[in-house]
Amino acid sequence: MNRLLTEEQTKMLESYRDGILEINKTMNLTRVCDPEEFWDKHVLDSLACVGLDCYKDAKKVLDLGTGAGFPGIPLAVFSPDKEFLLVDSVGKKLKAVEGEAKNIGLQNVFFVHGRAEDLARDSAYRESFDLCVSRAVAFLPVLLEYCLPFIRVGGYLVSYKGPDYAEEIEASSKALKKLGGEIVSVESAGLEDKKLEHYMIVVRKTSPTPKSYPRKAGTPSKSPL
Repeated sequence: MNRLLTEEQTKMLESYRDGILEINKTMNLTRVCDPEEFWDKHVLDSLACVGLDCYKDAKKVLDLGTGAGFPGIPLAVFSPDKEFLLVDSVGKKLKAVEGEAKNIGLQNVFFVHGRAEDLARDSAYRESFDLCVSRAVAFLPVLLEYCLPFIRVGGYLVSYKGPDYAEEIEASSKALKKLGGEIVSVESAGLEDKKLEHYMIVVRKTSPTPKSYPRKAGTPSKSPL
């Protein structure tokens, strides 16, 4: 458990885990309630991307649809030299995550409550991130429309997916062409001799996303490209 993280980082993430599980008693943040299972399925799984070159090179990272703070919080603990923005459309959950991030002393994480379709039209966020990470948020064609507008040309999206990712890739050719992206690899998620449950689809931003995307809130999920 400690080979990847320093002792201090491990303690920070154990404290975060304990805080989230305490909040989870009264607020639905995660279905995983066992501390050891939480560590493997949330903490280590979130850190699966840290060996990728696109992660190593990134300075500004967006976690879109962070939920209970994954993968953003473990990544922010692991990489204090990077700046993270965690976004979620559920304000109550995001406030809980922000509170626990402050409790463990994180200073390189910022939080924005809102929908991707709206925030991606804000010049403060559009095409300004080196990397976007997203964990089990939406079907890949939908996720591409949410995420690619935030990423600068030459930047990357890392989408954490389950074992049936091939079907999602096959359905994504139109979205990739329209939004300015290409899939460069699919990586298995393994850390510290553990086989983790997600695969990572790595997408490179090849050209600017047309200003007409993302479409208005709700449209990408109802009518995927």
